[in-house]
Amino acid sequence: MTGWIVRCISSYHPANVNLYIVQTVLIYVGPPIYSASAYNIVGRLMNYLPVHAVLNPNRVLITFVYIGAAVESMTVAGAAKNASAGSNLSEYKAGGTLIAVGLILQGAVETVVIAIVATVHRRCARAGKVPRNVRKLCITLYGTSTLVLLRCIFRAVEAFEMFSHLACRENCGPILSHEWFLYAFELGPMLVFTWWLNVLHPGRSLPNEKNRYLDLDGRTERLGPGWVDRRSTWATFVDPFDLGGMMKGEPAHDLYWLRPNEWPVCDDGSFALGTASNARNRVEEKPGEIPLAREV
Repeated sequence: MTGWIVRCISSYHPANVNLYIVQTVLIYVGPPIYSASAYNIVGRLMNYLPVHAVLNPNRVLITFVYIGAAVESMTVAGAAKNASAGSNLSEYKAGGTLIAVGLILQGAVETVVIAIVATVHRRCARAGKVPRNVRKLCITLYGTSTLVLLRCIFRAVEAFEMFSHLACRENCGPILSHEWFLYAFELGPMLVFTWWLNVLHPGRSLPNEKNRYLDLDGRTERLGPGWVDRRSTWATFVDPFDLGGMMKGEPAHDLYWLRPNEWPVCDDGSFALGTASNARNRVEEKPGEIPLAREV
């Protein structure tokens, strides 16, 4: 939002290079930050469906955030170089190269996120149990990631057009000559992204507790121990998919969902059935008593 406000101000002061740099950098770096919210939802979805998890749910956010930080750094550096290059053609090219690499990486990351969500969704479908809240979350994640991917494709096309018209003074190509492309393919997708996550807020479909999971029957929710990986933290970063354990047939995480009788049933409703809510506490507390839904 700040980037677009500064862009509006910058249009009245076209000779102010600092305003141009600020709006360029902020508009470029917004979508990758938005994507971090989707990464968080993916991790929480796999906490809720541990039996279908592709990798350690507790490592999804931080793994993708590190990758996103690399993308962000390249995008910021490229946008700053590009905006401040002036007549320096080598700086302009260097900035454009960094932006292009960042866009390619961002697009690759969004493709991986879509693939992970699709894998979880497909596993649920094969098990014959895709609750309404899970279906809604999957559709939301498909949509938001596709919007970011669409924006990356637009920016990549823009970058190629920019490099092919480095010395132009007029008729520099449709994207560079008409600002509505920027509003339609940069601002538009991010506005829809914001609207989508507010209308279909994931907090309505997922519990607050990370250790609350959906049982194998697709209806009952229990409070388990949460995802327990017996490997070191460093090992989970090096091999987040636990490929070594899968090849040996000995996964490094505890399959606690196969022992449902050990974990208490949540008696405040079920998100899968639409009877639970994060907005209010459905458990009636008595003095000195811990509600079942809060026991571990």
